[in-house]
Amino acid sequence: QVQFAESGGGLVQPGGSLRLSCAVSRTIFSLYAMGWYRQAPGKQRELVAAFTFGGNTNYADSVKGRFTISRDNAKNTVYLQMNSLKAEDTALYYCNTNPPRVGAWGQGTQVTVSS
Repeated sequence: QVQFAESGGGLVQPGGSLRLSCAVSRTIFSLYAMGWYRQAPGKQRELVAAFTFGGNTNYADSVKGRFTISRDNAKNTVYLQMNSLKAEDTALYYCNTNPPRVGAWGQGTQVTVSS
């Protein structure tokens, strides 16, 4: 059973915006806090933005003020609004629980920031 289905990535110029979506299985969405992660070529996967179990949000320092995580409880979907994109944001973006469920990673969605 697919637990996370990411979409919304693409090629965007520096300074542009994208909104990523992640459809989550109902059970997972109702039981766990969700987060967005990314992995750039040659680098380890890192947490980008996440909800805590208490409902607060955490962001990597590199994306604070530019990215916003949100969710639609009716649709079991979590979003990542990315503004003022930079070349260093280029990566494969994944959603997963926070902390992440080992072995449950989806296919991810590629974000490429380039002129």
